[in-house]
Amino acid sequence: MAQESLARRGLRGFNAGVVALTEAPVIGKLLGKSFTQVSYVGRRSGRTFTTPVNYRRSGDDYLIGVAMPDKKTWWRNFLGEGAPITLRLDGVDRPGHAITRRNDRGQVSVRVRLDQN
Repeated sequence: MAQESLARRGLRGFNAGVVALTEAPVIGKLLGKSFTQVSYVGRRSGRTFTTPVNYRRSGDDYLIGVAMPDKKTWWRNFLGEGAPITLRLDGVDRPGHAITRRNDRGQVSVRVRLDQN
């Protein structure tokens, strides 16, 4: 239990570092081409969470691959019909809708379609 707590604290520290880098003036623009922050409301807690993720663009969609999905829970908020999500792109929060898919090899991806302005 104490080891899991230590690991979670380490992950929070790592995430905080990535967020700080994405908001830095010079390096943030470089990282912003593949990293973003997602914000969403937890399906059970009702709390708002923000976490950094790696993404790629595919047409009108943004695709987020979830590494080690069985060790993470955030992506489960978007199972089934999906749920609202916000992506921070170029310093601007952009609302959209996310849907999670798990393939037959166990890989998880989250597809985000931004709302039309």
